[in-house]
Amino acid sequence: MLTASSNAGAMRQHLARTDDGTVALCALDKLSQAVAVIDPNGQVLFQNAAFGKLFGDEAWATELPDLIGPAADRTDRIGLREITRRGRTFRIETSALPQGLLVTAEDVSERVAEQARAAALARTDPLTLLGNRLMFRERLTELLANLAEPTKAAAVLAVGLDRFKIINESLGTSVGDALLRVVADRLRSAIRPGDVAACFGNDQFAVVQLGQPQPESAAALASRLVDMLGRSYIVEGHLINIGASVGIALMPSDGSDCDQILKNAELALNRAKQEGRCTYHFFETAMDEQMQARHSLELDFRRALALREFALVYQAQLSLGSKQITGFEALLRWHNPKRGLVSPADFIPLAEEIGLIAPIGEWVIRTACREAADWPQKLSVAVNVSAVQFHSPSLVSTIISALAESGLDPRRLELEITESVLLGEHRTALDMLHKIREMGVRVSMDDFGTGYSSLSYLRSFPFDKIKIDQSFIRGLPDDSSNAAIVRAIAALGQSLGMTTVAEGVETETQLAHVAAAGCTHVQGYLIGRPLPPEQLDEFLRSQLESPRWQTLNLVDGPRKTAGA
Repeated sequence: MLTASSNAGAMRQHLARTDDGTVALCALDKLSQAVAVIDPNGQVLFQNAAFGKLFGDEAWATELPDLIGPAADRTDRIGLREITRRGRTFRIETSALPQGLLVTAEDVSERVAEQARAAALARTDPLTLLGNRLMFRERLTELLANLAEPTKAAAVLAVGLDRFKIINESLGTSVGDALLRVVADRLRSAIRPGDVAACFGNDQFAVVQLGQPQPESAAALASRLVDMLGRSYIVEGHLINIGASVGIALMPSDGSDCDQILKNAELALNRAKQEGRCTYHFFETAMDEQMQARHSLELDFRRALALREFALVYQAQLSLGSKQITGFEALLRWHNPKRGLVSPADFIPLAEEIGLIAPIGEWVIRTACREAADWPQKLSVAVNVSAVQFHSPSLVSTIISALAESGLDPRRLELEITESVLLGEHRTALDMLHKIREMGVRVSMDDFGTGYSSLSYLRSFPFDKIKIDQSFIRGLPDDSSNAAIVRAIAALGQSLGMTTVAEGVETETQLAHVAAAGCTHVQGYLIGRPLPPEQLDEFLRSQLESPRWQTLNLVDGPRKTAGA
């Protein structure tokens, strides 16, 4: 006897070996599973009570062709399909019998509904209740497939919140989450009912604008978003001001697939941020070309350290008091076989952005210490440390290790930092500077005068040296404003007992003026161009054999300064 749990295969085998079908049909009638038997012509030979209850009292047999599929399929050994009737979903399975078909049915409406709910949740951002990236990509892919006609143009807008990260970190994630919910509400109110909006996570949103003339409608929506999302917020008692930038890619002109459209919209968003934020920008082909060039540069850069394409060159610094070379600044150079000499202005920001400045910076410190250890004992070596590298927890251990391995006296090593090092976590940066000073390593402030809070920084830490940025030297002697700035910085250094180095000195006239202003040291092409380490011995020997600085008239000469 068959039980309620018997499957269709077991039923089929039972009927096949039973001479008296009545016994088998009685067994089928008692099953909780809905079962029916039909002949090859589609006539109902039998249906059990569960089948009648499932489909009701109406003549369901008139719908039998839809239930079991085309006639050609009825001779198949087994078939399976889902149909919807009266708002319910049924799973229909057919199995071949010697003289007909066995039909089993099951109401799977709740299961289907649960799957639909799960699918909706999987495509919804739980915080903002907007669609998420998965939903957006699916809708965008579907839309692109239907945009063959030029008149059906649409636009994708990539929206980025400006300064959200600062708010999230300073006020906490609870306030940040609440802010994002309000942003999502404003975004919903700015778009039309047919548009598609999504949250890609944290400070990134996206919109597909449909059924509007382009590019005018996209520009109008972008302007509206910049305005609405940039208005002040009151969240959990905090008055918050953020901004929004928007990048726009038009469909289908700016891309034929989902990945390309999203990439181009994000490239346009990056350009909007670069141009000052709180604005919008359309995608341009040149952006993609620039991105490809940057990606190629990044690939070459990642290989450069392993392939030993980096090298250090050294530029001399001259004391105006003793008229002697007192040390060299280490400068990083990258010689790529295909690109030739790559400018540091191109690869240093890239290294900081992709997280490679720390290993590159470590290599510079170790190499500079090792090579400087072979110089005459009076000469120092200065190494630039970027803000990103300075905040690396391994910086102090790297310096200690480099000094120990090279045997270089710590007093001969000098770290050059910019004011950006002291921005943000000011106390942490000062603690790091004091640790470095305790080792005996000297610390200089580079590019002095180009930042915002130079005087307060000089007062908070006793730097050994101030380096006057070359932009103030370049206009001498004709630029009276620059001359005044140089005199003021030199006087400040003298009063604080700090050495002052004028960078970028290229002519004897400039040299005379910075000396008269009170600078204690100079650096620039007039003193010497950056040289590879193997040429330093010859450079120093030429200075001893032909001491050109000893006879140079430096106007009134430099004023004496502590540490000069």
